[in-house]
Order: sequence, then structure tokens, then C-alpha cells
Amino acid sequence: MTDLFAPHVPEDIENKRPLADRLRPKSLAEVTGQPHLTGPDGALTRMIGAGSLGSMIFWGPPGTGKTTVARLLSGEADLAFEQISAIFSGVADLKKVFESARARRMNGRQTLLFVDEIHRFNRAQQDSFLPVMEDGTIILVGATTENPSFELNAALLSRARVLTFRSHDAESLAELMKRAEEAEGKALPLDDAARETLVMMADGDGRAILTLAEEVWRSARADERLDPQSLMNIVQRRAPIYDKGQDGHYNLISALHKSVRGSDPDAALYYLARMLDAGEDPLYIGRRLVRMASEDIGLADPQALPIVSAAKDAYDYLGSPEGELALAEACVYLATAPKSNSVEVAFHAAMAAAKQHGSLMPPKHILNAPTKLMKEQGYNAGYRYDHDEPDAFSGQDYFPTEMGRQKFYHPPERGFEREINKRLQWWEKLRRERNGS
Repeated sequence: MTDLFAPHVPEDIENKRPLADRLRPKSLAEVTGQPHLTGPDGALTRMIGAGSLGSMIFWGPPGTGKTTVARLLSGEADLAFEQISAIFSGVADLKKVFESARARRMNGRQTLLFVDEIHRFNRAQQDSFLPVMEDGTIILVGATTENPSFELNAALLSRARVLTFRSHDAESLAELMKRAEEAEGKALPLDDAARETLVMMADGDGRAILTLAEEVWRSARADERLDPQSLMNIVQRRAPIYDKGQDGHYNLISALHKSVRGSDPDAALYYLARMLDAGEDPLYIGRRLVRMASEDIGLADPQALPIVSAAKDAYDYLGSPEGELALAEACVYLATAPKSNSVEVAFHAAMAAAKQHGSLMPPKHILNAPTKLMKEQGYNAGYRYDHDEPDAFSGQDYFPTEMGRQKFYHPPERGFEREINKRLQWWEKLRRERNGS
């Protein structure tokens, strides 16, 4: 039946809408590139079939259909659809959305709330979703390009299922090109090699391939057939050197990491430049540099981590290309810094001990005694406040009594850790003297 109240959109205005918007799928079955979610046996298809939707986090790169799938879910499950962006929304906006959802629920209809860039909300804002998720006021669908394990609260993650959206492969991008040609009623003026190049330029992003197709149709002359070089000249974009999801991506980040670890700033800069030239996300590179600072330099140079973190923030502030120089500076700093993995080794040893002795209670003398009963049971008895001791060092034992003292951290005689080692040796000497051992 025709909706008499639906707004009439003139055909010429309709045709001016971006191709990516006009070609949005009308059902989950039309979604391409995510067969593990929307295919006949996909996770979302099964949920719809069972008539039971729970809160979810959609995790994946841009242009993989997260927003579109959320809208389709609301339609197929007959839920009211609300959408907000964590970039532009605050606590007041959330309260309004929750109030509207409660009103709908009183009238027997549930709301699917889609939150784009949900990782941008702070901890308190993320916690505000918990009550309305638990009482069924909303079904939350959050979208993020960042790893939810690192960016979202554990309480929120425990109430939502994480579904991973994958970058489009060459086959699904080719399918989107075919749909675009059918919608426009004409073929793209590309030879076979140029079609492959266009797929590479999209780099797994479905929205990007449709935008690029529009650029080609706008720019190509009548009866012109483009080869790869002509295509790149027209759209002013080069094909990436490697696929971010395949071996080339991991080979280059591995080469960058090992060049830094091997104290070769020239090789490190070369691989950094190759990744940036290939279109790698600079913030991804920044995150890997932060990891290198912790893993390979550590306390041999305590300035490495804050310098690299500042470089990542500088890129985030300046953008490309100006911010790339900050990443290059951090890369050279790491490559020329003294190297140590002693903190990493100590951390893994401590984790192993924690797993083995995780049920042991800390010694009572270092535990606070806020109640009379705890004082009677010996909590905090005999604790010596280090600042009141000679050299601000008491020499007490802090490990559980059953474990005895353990040694995890072994700083090498390199960089700043040489100074740390002197301190540890001095404290060990005082400990033996004050404990009579």
C-alpha cells in the first residue's frame, strides 16, 4: 500500500543524493561483505529468526555497513530507531533519548538505540546505558572502529555481544560496483586493469568504492576508457601498496618494529614512510610506536613513552600531512634510545605468579583496618610508615607470607635503568641490615 503521508521526493533531487546513500540495502539479505552476520546462517539472521535481539557492539573499519545494518535490524524486528553520535552528544542528549524510549515502552514498543563512535563516550557516560539496557528500555547497538576490549567499560561489554564487521574483500567490492552500474544504467569507463585498481583504491571500504565510482563518471569524457594510470590521475588517489588486512600490512609493521628494536633509525624511517605512503592509518602507526616504547625501551629511557604518546596526540591534533612529522620524530627517538625489555619480562613473570598464587592474602600488617574488628584481627598491626624511617625505607616484606620475597624485575646496566639498578641494590642492602639477614 502506498504511504499517503510519505514525503514526495522529486526525481531530480533523488538522483542528486550520493550514490552510497541511494544504494543502501533495503533488507539484511541485500547487505554485502558480511556473510558471517547477514548471510543465511549469519549471527544477525539467526537472531531475527529467533525473534530475540540483545544489545550489541558492532566493531569494524569504516564503510563496512554498521549504521545500515543497525537501521535494518530495527525495521525487521519492528523496533523504534534512534540514532546518536558520541562525538556530538552529551549527558543531556542521552537523557532525552532515554525518556523517549521509556515513553515508547509504556506504549508497548521497544527502542533500538544506535550509538555511533560509542568509544568516544567517557566512563560515566557509558555507565549511563546500563540501567536502560537492564530493564529493557533500549536495545543498544554501539558502533566503534576501536577495539572494544580497550575502549569500552567492562560492565557495558558484559551486557552486549560484540560482532565484528570485516573489510570488504575484492569480490564484495566488485559486487557493489556492479550494483552502481545497474543503478546508473551505464558501465564504468574502465578497462579490466583499471577496475581492479579501483577496487584496490577503495581498500575494503564499501562507501569509498561507490564514491570513487561517482568521481569516475563525473570526470571521464565521452567515449573515454581509462587505464589504471588515467584512473589515478582523474581521482587524484593512488592505489595502496598493500592491503591493510593481509600480509603486506603485517610485514611492514613487523619491519618497522624490528628496525626500531635494532636501533636503526634510517630503516625505521623508511618503513614508516612506506606505510604512510600506502595509506595506513597514522593513528594505528602511533599506537604501534607506543607499544614499542613500552616493549623495547621501557625504563632504559623513561621519556620514550611520554614522547611517543605526545607524538600520537600531535598527529591527532594536526592531522595529515603536518602531523606525520611528529610520528617520524617519535620513530627516530625510539630507534636511537637505549633498549630494554626488562619491564616486559618482569610483568609476564608477575602475571605467572599471580595466576599461581592468586588466592593468597596480602600480609595483614600492610592492610588498612577501618573497623574495630579488623584491628582486633591484626590488620595494619606493626606497619611501619616508610616516610618516618631512615632513608624513607622500612625494609618490610609486602608479599604474601606463604610466597616469600620474589624477584621479577632485573634491570640491565643500560640507559636510565643503570640508575634504577643502583637504587635497588642500595635498598636490598638496607633490607638485609634492618631485617638482620
